[in-house]
Amino acid sequence: MRTRSQSLAVLLLGGILLLSGGVSLAGPVNINTADAATLARELSGVGLKLAQAIVDYRQKHGPFKTPDDLALVKGIGKAAIARNRDLIRVDGSMKEGAKPPGEPTPSPSGQR
Repeated sequence: MRTRSQSLAVLLLGGILLLSGGVSLAGPVNINTADAATLARELSGVGLKLAQAIVDYRQKHGPFKTPDDLALVKGIGKAAIARNRDLIRVDGSMKEGAKPPGEPTPSPSGQR
């Protein structure tokens, strides 16, 4: 029989192993700007080949307007879109206060 402190130690160790055991949470990904490696890494059920198909489709047909537009890519079904819906971004949604790459930072007076 384990003592209370032994049980607590086992529980604590288990929690540490769970958190450090390669558990990774996917982050939002903009399907209009991400490269194939990022798409494959961040989207569940999307491998490198399918991610490259997304990039190729985007280059040929222009940006996606909605997450559902991914269904236009051969091999992407509604289930994959539903599974990843919370991760998929199609607009310029960025952290508040961030500026898009290449955009000049305005001067404090508002003049450039």
